[in-house]
Order: sequence, then structure tokens, then C-alpha cells
Amino acid sequence: MDIKTLLATFSLIFLAELGDKTQFAALCLAADSKSRVAVFLGASLALVTSTLLAVILGALLARCFPPYIIKTVAGILFIVMGAVMLLTR
Repeated sequence: MDIKTLLATFSLIFLAELGDKTQFAALCLAADSKSRVAVFLGASLALVTSTLLAVILGALLARCFPPYIIKTVAGILFIVMGAVMLLTR
């Protein structure tokens, strides 16, 4: 296992998720629920599952396209989604 990749991935995802709408949803669910463990497990399972799908999709795309194309398209999609969110307030 590549520890540098592990730490870079953890740091990037951790910082990206701080203040994310998913985190606020978990916060509200935990505040409203008597079973905070169930909220934690549900949110954790959802994040792990969506990450698994992203890794599988990334591996499949890497077979068809060079990494710079995947990164460029992902960056463009990120900008477009951000613009849509700003314009549909």
C-alpha cells in the first residue's frame, strides 16, 4: 500500500467534506435521533459505498482514457456544478 497516496486521499476527502451538505444532514439527523450510532453507521456506509463506486468508475475510465482527460473532465464538471448551484439559489 502506498502510504503517501493514502494520506493524500484522506486529507483531500476530509477537507472537502468539512461543511458539506452531507455533513449537515448527518448533524441534523443525529440531533433529531436517539440512535446516534445508527446515524453514524448509515452515513459511514453511504460514504463508503459512494466512494467504492467512484473508485470502480475511475478504474474503468482509466482503461479507456489517459488520466489528464479524466482530470480535465472532472474539473469542468466540478465548475459547471458549482455554477449551477450559484445560479439556482
